[in-house]
Amino acid sequence: MLSSLMAAFKIPDLKKRITFLFAMFAVYVVGLHISVPGVNTEVLGKMFGGDNSLFNLFDAFTGGAFKKYTIFAMGIMPYINASIIMQLLTIAIPQLEALQKEGASGQKKIRLYTRWLTGVLALFQSYGITMLLRSGGALVNTSPMQVLQIAIVLVAGTSFLMYMGEQISERGIGNGVSVVIFTGIVAYLPAEIWQTIQVEGIFNHRWLVVGLLGVLFVATVAFIVAITQAQRKIPIQHVKRIVGNKMVGGSSSFLPLKINSAGVIPIIFAVSIMYFPMTVVSLLQRGKTEGFWFGFAHGVQPGVTWWGSLAYAALIIFFTYFYTAVTFNVKEVSDNLKKWGSFIPGIRPGKPTQDYLDKIMTRITLAGAVFLAIVALMQYLIPQWLRVNFSLIGGTSLLIVVGVALETMQAIESHLLMRHYEGFIK
Repeated sequence: MLSSLMAAFKIPDLKKRITFLFAMFAVYVVGLHISVPGVNTEVLGKMFGGDNSLFNLFDAFTGGAFKKYTIFAMGIMPYINASIIMQLLTIAIPQLEALQKEGASGQKKIRLYTRWLTGVLALFQSYGITMLLRSGGALVNTSPMQVLQIAIVLVAGTSFLMYMGEQISERGIGNGVSVVIFTGIVAYLPAEIWQTIQVEGIFNHRWLVVGLLGVLFVATVAFIVAITQAQRKIPIQHVKRIVGNKMVGGSSSFLPLKINSAGVIPIIFAVSIMYFPMTVVSLLQRGKTEGFWFGFAHGVQPGVTWWGSLAYAALIIFFTYFYTAVTFNVKEVSDNLKKWGSFIPGIRPGKPTQDYLDKIMTRITLAGAVFLAIVALMQYLIPQWLRVNFSLIGGTSLLIVVGVALETMQAIESHLLMRHYEGFIK
């Protein structure tokens, strides 16, 4: 791998792309430390405190910017939410579906709509949270106009991250939005690891637990890589056709169906629903940990009670099937195979092919859904088992980090293979 990386830096174009990628990393880290004016960090820590809250998830995605309330506090999440909403609306609204099928011009309009929706969501989210901070005393000497100014600054931070992601996609390596999230999580990771070593190793002398955490971390990464790369290959036979004066086709290939085609989206949906009651109660009670509603909201969180964990796993499985059904249109795939004169050996084109693919997707999606549920619950169960406060074994953060790392390595590998260099993945 080291020799391949050295070979990558010998290619001028690839070296330029990798250098640009690291430059964007540096810009992101600088932005993480530029806080908005008038923030009382002590009150802010109490409002956003707690071991289990939706704010901790946001904070991990933004590299710690959310709890510090810096200019990148909203992160890239409004753009991701807008993209998911537009993807669902494209299926529900025929006009958007027709626009998507127009090609490059239609995709350009959809991206424009996504950007505008991102701005609206970011403004609504930043203004609402800033008003809550002001009412809770986390912002000092701020008038309503200053709250609006802070919200606009936060929207500008999200817009800048969205622009950065587009630039990384165009001039860097990999998917820019994914790389931005990856950067935030990786920026958060060293502080989490060092805090665990300090508390468990240096202060409490539990070096065996620290070592076991390291082994479990590596094993979980290997498990995620294996399932992320896993796919079911459906054999496809192409019939012979005459194009011009030549006979083409007659070859065979395969249709790759990923075991985990939904990615981390089901976990994001599920964790947002499970943490929503606790988030609302914490804001309304301004950090007070008493009363019936606090007890109920605390008990429904994953990892706190067995029924909360079971409900969390059930939601992940449900959303995995839902998102897979939305993004993978079995009927469209079957129609495309029939249109291009391709078929699955032993299966008739048309409805039989559709039923066969639907049956296969139902089975492998179950495996992917169970995998996501296991990885998501590991984030809560392993720290409880070892009695540590280290939440990066499993969960959404680790899935994103591993997925983006694999995607980036494959992108570098494709550049190397085009120039006859040995890639990372053999």
